[in-house]
Amino acid sequence: MNVRLTYRGRAVTDDDVAFIDRLIAAHPTASRRALSKKLCEAWNWVQPNGALRDMVCRGLMLVLHRAGHIELPPQRHVPPNSLANRPRPVPVSIDDTPLQCPLDVIRPLTFHQVRRTQQEPLFNSLLEQHHYLGYMQPVGEHLKYMVYTQDRPIACLAWCSAPRHLGCRDRFIGWSAEARRQNIRFLAYNTRYLILPWVQVPHLASHVLGHLARLLPAEWQRVYGHPVCFLASSEEFVGKWSL
Repeated sequence: MNVRLTYRGRAVTDDDVAFIDRLIAAHPTASRRALSKKLCEAWNWVQPNGALRDMVCRGLMLVLHRAGHIELPPQRHVPPNSLANRPRPVPVSIDDTPLQCPLDVIRPLTFHQVRRTQQEPLFNSLLEQHHYLGYMQPVGEHLKYMVYTQDRPIACLAWCSAPRHLGCRDRFIGWSAEARRQNIRFLAYNTRYLILPWVQVPHLASHVLGHLARLLPAEWQRVYGHPVCFLASSEEFVGKWSL
């Protein structure tokens, strides 16, 4: 069976192209978005949490269209770039009294996953104000954690799905291209780590990271339908479990 192309790990054969042609012909008034959803449903092309892989499917159909393998209907409108036009987080004032003490004084710490909660604007604002890279809206799978001592926030951490290609990481793991393709979703990448500048507590950073490494796999499983087995920062791996 002839393979026309491979897209995001999926081999697209002549039969697949013929099926897409029939799908388009059977729904002459459908938009590109509607067609991609119908194709996902027909192929049962879903994410681990059951959601349709609609964006990936649209990308595949566009590649086939541009290569002349299929003919998509005209694009009806160009959606606005929500990330480019997103307003910057609004500054929020919190207690910035210096906190300088041993770690045991502020324990136990509490860890809150704040994505899609009322605390998310505070998380975004603190990163925008106090992280040297500022705030950037994550894309793909991601979680946001705030760390508290009593009712006082002291740290923010953002975790995202890992980049697909990263030479130093891939050499460290030692996996083949196929193993990377199959297992990339089991990696999470620490894109932001902020301890608020007025917090000076020895060993706090490693304590927070170690505790969060134990929390993250189960929360990722709950939200996205699969665990994470490696945690990585921009410089080194910070956690590892068996795949």
